[in-house]
Amino acid sequence: MESSAQCAMCKAVVENGDPSLAEGVNDGIAYLMVFPYLLIGVLFYSLYRYKKNYKN
Repeated sequence: MESSAQCAMCKAVVENGDPSLAEGVNDGIAYLMVFPYLLIGVLFYSLYRYKKNYKN
């Protein structure tokens, strides 16, 4: 199984480590990917509510 990583050291550690380490790295990457989208969603939702309340 081929894995991609941000740097050569990270890739080497994940390839040679145990599977739980690789799972932890993948979970961390997923967390880092989701968090900015969540913040943007909250921002747009709050702007939507602000504009909706401003019209009334």
